[in-house]
Amino acid sequence: MFISVLIFCPERWHSDGILYPKPTWLGEELLAKLARWSVENKRSEFKSTLSLISIVKYSKVYQELKEKYKEMVKVWPEVTDPEKFVYEDVAIAAYLLILWEEERAERGVTAKQSFVDLGCGNGLLVHILSSEGHPGRGIDVRRRKIWDMYGSQTWLEEGAITPNDKTLFPDVDWLIGNHSDELTPWIPVIAARSSYGCRFFVLPCCFFDFVGKYRRRQSKKTQYREYLDFIKEVGFTCGFHVEEDCLRIPSTKRVCLVGKSRIYPPTEEALIDAQRTQYITSRRGCPVRLPGRKPSTSPPRVAAGCVGHCDGHRSPDIKAECVPETSPAQHAAGAQVEGPWLPEFHPRDKAERVKNCATLPRDFIDQVVLQVANLLLGRKQLSPRSSQNGSSKTWNGGGKPTTT
Repeated sequence: MFISVLIFCPERWHSDGILYPKPTWLGEELLAKLARWSVENKRSEFKSTLSLISIVKYSKVYQELKEKYKEMVKVWPEVTDPEKFVYEDVAIAAYLLILWEEERAERGVTAKQSFVDLGCGNGLLVHILSSEGHPGRGIDVRRRKIWDMYGSQTWLEEGAITPNDKTLFPDVDWLIGNHSDELTPWIPVIAARSSYGCRFFVLPCCFFDFVGKYRRRQSKKTQYREYLDFIKEVGFTCGFHVEEDCLRIPSTKRVCLVGKSRIYPPTEEALIDAQRTQYITSRRGCPVRLPGRKPSTSPPRVAAGCVGHCDGHRSPDIKAECVPETSPAQHAAGAQVEGPWLPEFHPRDKAERVKNCATLPRDFIDQVVLQVANLLLGRKQLSPRSSQNGSSKTWNGGGKPTTT
């Protein structure tokens, strides 16, 4: 077996890591993977790439957006890699634009969908979608330098989101969670309670539960696969048909989950919301007793007595009943209730904690380096050296650092 990769017109090969991979990756990574894939018989645990939309339409829109917003790479003021983040957000925007275009065709409407991006980060995705005619805004706990470059047409807000009845979006068509961290499992819940017509798109990255980090429970799955199944379970429990797709982006975490429609009629909203409350509360180890009967069209309910993570690992011996903080009738009527849906939830801090020396002042770093260098050079070790003209010279090799 012989496999080779040829690049025609290499002078026109503008690598972006998505449609046009880098030549080094083609030679060092792709060839080895192709050789391995051609002989192994292994079923993938993920959907094929771009399975929910037209690939032809996507490729066309992606190229147009890439050409339109490629200048962002040159003026990127953040410390993050501009090529990765710019082209990744361009690819996500292209996917959403095609997804929403096809949805409008299915519904027979022409008005472009509105959106809110929760945990929008650098805000580029919001900027692209807004520039392409979709009314929307982005919210993040911390303002970024690049926000000032977008202009007034891009609506970005600085603020923390704590899931409660005051952080609903009843007039919004779609909620977006692009690497939204601790808000990821809450986005299907917020969408479900905002309005019956609200939909969601999430691209999970870091593994968070409703409160704190997600704790792995199944060793037979990868942690990533298990977490995706958890978010799908959340969306299903909230009453959504949840679909999975794999994006074409330069990231190892590229599986998205889409909730476009509900599995129950609007008349059952109160009963389904009681089910949501039960499920959310069960994740912290205190199930809620549900009134009423279970509708035949609703997703499975969590059994009473389920503690900890309810993903197949339950403790039927421990039984507890709690009163939900907000009644289903209040949610169905859109009542404004004080307090979060789970008091234990805490949004991330506005100020980023320094985890390494990368953000230390440059003068301070130079001072430390100079002190260490002078200390080592103070322990002189003169070594003879011969120059090109034959004369003998010595240089100070310095001493060795001591260990304690």
